[in-house]
Amino acid sequence: METVYKTVMMKPQDNVAVALSNIPAGTVVQMKCRGKIMTVKLKDLIEFGHKFAVVPIKSGEDVIKYGEVIGLAVKDIAVGEHVHIHNVEGKRGRGDKMSHAK
Repeated sequence: METVYKTVMMKPQDNVAVALSNIPAGTVVQMKCRGKIMTVKLKDLIEFGHKFAVVPIKSGEDVIKYGEVIGLAVKDIAVGEHVHIHNVEGKRGRGDKMSHAK
């Protein structure tokens, strides 16, 4: 029997989807989003709540989840690759990078 894994992709412009359970590397998953259907073979284990690329993301491009920019790719990210802190830098304010203007 084939296991069906659930994912979330909320907006057609998203370039990542989110795993709703642990999904093994090599698994083929299908996302449906507002009439858009995408099929992706995962290159990595994707743990619950983690993201994976549904299209190629070039270094320097925005990472888009739920229709919102959540970070910047710091290296090329292939379809099916785990998208996390090793290949994305956040764009939102970080306490350790705040300028301390006087």
